[in-house]
Order: sequence, then structure tokens, then C-alpha cells
Amino acid sequence: MTRRSLPRLLALAVAIASLAAFLGTATAQDDPVDPLIARAQALFEPIPEGHAELEDNPYSEAKMELGRMLWFDPRLSASWAISCNSCHNVGMAGVDLQPKSIGHNWQRGGRNSPTMLNAVFNIAQFWDGRSEDLAAQAMGPIQDALEMANTPERAVETLKSMPGYVEAFEAAFPDQADPVTFENVALAIEVFESTLLTPNAPFDLFMQGDEDALTQEEKDGFELFVNKGCVSCHMGINIGGTGYFPFGVVERPDAFILPEDDLGRYSVTNVEADKYAFKSPSLRNIELTPPYFHSGSVWSLEDAVRIMGDAQLGATLTDDDVAKITAFLRSLTGDQPEVTVPALPEITEDTPLPVAAPQEDASASAD
Repeated sequence: MTRRSLPRLLALAVAIASLAAFLGTATAQDDPVDPLIARAQALFEPIPEGHAELEDNPYSEAKMELGRMLWFDPRLSASWAISCNSCHNVGMAGVDLQPKSIGHNWQRGGRNSPTMLNAVFNIAQFWDGRSEDLAAQAMGPIQDALEMANTPERAVETLKSMPGYVEAFEAAFPDQADPVTFENVALAIEVFESTLLTPNAPFDLFMQGDEDALTQEEKDGFELFVNKGCVSCHMGINIGGTGYFPFGVVERPDAFILPEDDLGRYSVTNVEADKYAFKSPSLRNIELTPPYFHSGSVWSLEDAVRIMGDAQLGATLTDDDVAKITAFLRSLTGDQPEVTVPALPEITEDTPLPVAAPQEDASASAD
């Protein structure tokens, strides 16, 4: 089997699965189901309202409120300048609209920051899947030298110095004698992130039976999305985020789009087949989250569709194909979460002060 034949075989398997699901649906119900809706229901599911259920981390209002405070608090960073929201702005669809995010001492990260909206439904977190869940992911940036450049010990010391935080941790973790821990920081942030959902996208309403929720162009785009094989990597509730796939199955993009020094999943597994493989991103709210790809190198959604057609499917998409697929992708934009920025606990004389940037680095960044 050649690399070029793989996308077509995957698309054929998806088509067979969706047809089988449709036939089962049609025979199980008294009322006939629109074939296109049945096909959508076989491959995807709508984003729910409210919050997602987490394994081994039950939801509570107190835990969510603590997580909301921590999400917006820049004092989790060594400089007191960077919060979780800096790179994953909930007011901008969970991204920062930067090719690569700005971190500690104005350093740039290595990859584009993915959205955290609906991220709870991804198979894992980060482009290379190195964190198994949102709690594990939350611990990474706080300690990363390019991002928040802090340590778990200093973060906990900072939080324990503020009575308001001590009370919030006690309310969120009432059964623990010493609840202000780095692990609990991550668990609270994870619960907050479980509420960052975007239900009621037009495509979700279509899946729920509203035949008029999509325009004809969007319906045509959905059919192309499935028939061309895009769905091979982008399926499930998040329309992506379900597995790892090599970037350049058929034709490898140029180094501007696929930097040669970023080996993707290989850096986690050391498996040769994982070189240049990345977690397929969720396509939910994709029109709101440029620039695209892990390199953050493409700003136009239409251009991104064309590149994926060439690189992953070996298909030269016509301008009409691109317009229709892009129209479908825009139907994946749901209700954006409305999050109130919280009032944060006050510092005390015991609170560790921010770490100043080295003078030489500060001077360099000003040039």
C-alpha cells in the first residue's frame, strides 16, 4: 500500500461505516431520517451544554471558581506577567492570535498555541500529545522556562501567602488537611476548562435534526469534507483531536509550514513512524483561531484547506471545493463561553515578589 493510497482507503472505510450507521438508524426509527443528518450523526456528535464530566476529578462550583481564579492569575508565573489566559484567551476563542505565543522575558514558544475551548474532549493535550489530560497539561506551562518559568514549590508558596486563596482551596477540596498543592492547582484549572464549551454551532443543530440549520453550500461542503477524506483525521465530537497523523501523508509541505527541526510526536515516543506526526486539531471554532497548523504559518482558512488537500489527501481541490469546505468549517463555530474575570486574592508581605528579568536580557529585548 502506498502513502498516496492511504487517505483514499481511510475515506472508503469512513464512508462504509457511515452508510452502515445510516441504514441502522433508518430501520430503527419510524420516521425517516434525512440521509445527510444520519451521516453526520454516524461520524460526529454535538457539543453539550454546561460542563464535561471528568474522570477522577468531579465537578463542584467551588473547584470551578478556584480554577477560574487560577486561570486568570499572572502570579502563577515567575514574572507576575503571564497567566493561562495570556496564551489561551477565552475572549478570543481560546487562542492568542499569534503564530507562536510570547512567554517569559518576551521569549517565543516553539509551536502555535491551540485553543482550549472544547479541549476536554481531545485524546490528549499539546500538539504532540505529551500530556494525557488537562490537569497534566496545566502543570507544564507553569514550569516551562519559555512560558511561565516558575516552579511548583514557588507557585504553592505564593498561593499559601494569600488568605483568600487558602480559603478557596479549602472550599474546593474540603476533605484534605493541606489542600494548597500543585496537583490541586492543576485539578481546579481542569474543572474550569471543562466548562469552556461551545455548543449550538449550526452543524450541531443540524445533527440534532434541524435540516435548515445549514445552508446548501455548507451541506455541500460537509459532503466534500467526508467524501474527500478530511474526516479520516477529523471526526468525533471535536471534529479532530482523536489521534496522531503524519503531516504530509502524500506530499510534504515546505519547511515554512512544516519546520524540519520539529519532529512532532516522535519527541515523545521515539518511534520512527511518529516523525512529523501531530495530534489532529479540533476544527471547532476554526474560523476564529488563526494562524493555522502547529507552526502558526498560515492565516487564511481557505489556504489551510488547500494545503491539507495537497499534503494529506493528494487531491487538488477546486476553488469551488475550497469555498464549500470552508463554508462547512465556519458552521462549526458555536456559542462562545462568557467568562467573568474574577477579583483575585490580595498579596501579603509574605508573598514572593516577581522575578525580574536579567538586565542583559531586558536590554536585548528592547532593541
